[in-house]
Order: sequence, then C-alpha cells, then structure tokens
Amino acid sequence: MNRVIYKRGAILFFLGWFTTLAVIAQDKFPVPVVGPNQLFYLQRTANTNTIICELNYNNNVLDMEEPVHVYWIRYTDKGQKEELNFVQKKFAYGIKSTPISKDKYELNFVSYKKFPMLLMKGANNKYNVYGTINQKQAIINRIFVKINGGSFWSPNVEYVEIKGVDPSSGKEVIERRKI
Repeated sequence: MNRVIYKRGAILFFLGWFTTLAVIAQDKFPVPVVGPNQLFYLQRTANTNTIICELNYNNNVLDMEEPVHVYWIRYTDKGQKEELNFVQKKFAYGIKSTPISKDKYELNFVSYKKFPMLLMKGANNKYNVYGTINQKQAIINRIFVKINGGSFWSPNVEYVEIKGVDPSSGKEVIERRKI
C-alpha cells in the first residue's frame, strides 16, 4: 500500500516538475516592449525571434484593407525589426482580415483558420484583438506555439498556449490547446 502511494506521489511530483520546466522555458523568452499600436505577439520554440501584430495606420487612419501589420523582432540577431518574407506572410504568420462592420474585423492566421479572432474597439475605445480563451471572449496578449520537430511546411505542433485578459474582470486568462 505504501509503495502505491509513494509511486503516485513520485509520478505527480515529476509531472509537476516537467510542467514547471515547460513554463520556465517559455518565461525565458524576451517580452517585447509594447508600442502604442501593438495588439499581441507570437513566439515559438524554434528560437526567441518574435512575431509582432500591431495596428496598421496610414496617416493616423486605420488601413481598412490591411488593419494588422505583422513583422518580426529578430532577437537572435540584434533585436531589429524585420518584415515577414513572402512565404512567411502567405503561408505561415500572415493575417487575413475580413471587415464585418465599421471598426470590426474577423482575423485569421493564414496557416490556421480554426482560431478566429476579432479586431474591434473595446469599452476604452481602443482596438484590441479578441479570441476565445477557456470558452470566453478575452483580449489576446500572447500566443506561444510549442513545436517538436517536423519542418517549416509541416511542423509538429504539440500545443498552442493563448494568454489574454478577461475584459470584464481584468484578470489574466490562459488556455493551452492541443493541435
């Protein structure tokens, strides 16, 4: 009987330890400086380079054709800003936007259409990107993609972790989804 309890305790300890290590590994990624137009950012296990999604303004007016500008911060180089190349924009990290109404757009990553997001103004009259986190609408701040092997064209995605804020309570919300 004591052996069974010991084994269960050991298993729970190691599961907790490995889960903590995964969270610690994510926490070692740099957090980009939030600019006035930043909506959210995306990081993946491949390296610390970070995808930034921000509002796309033309002469202080939101570009209705392409309301979200997506680019890299290349932390593995010198931390410089760099535009997505054609392949990255069209097949991986680009965002497709569809106008729904004035000041409201449906957004989807070109590589994964099963997670619709909404760009719209919140109660504070500022644009935010909203998505479903734990079956509730939340403001998205960060997306982390855990990749384990595969290739650029067909990565083996273990999970996607979405972090955001519940707009009604202001509390942080996190959901990890198996893909």
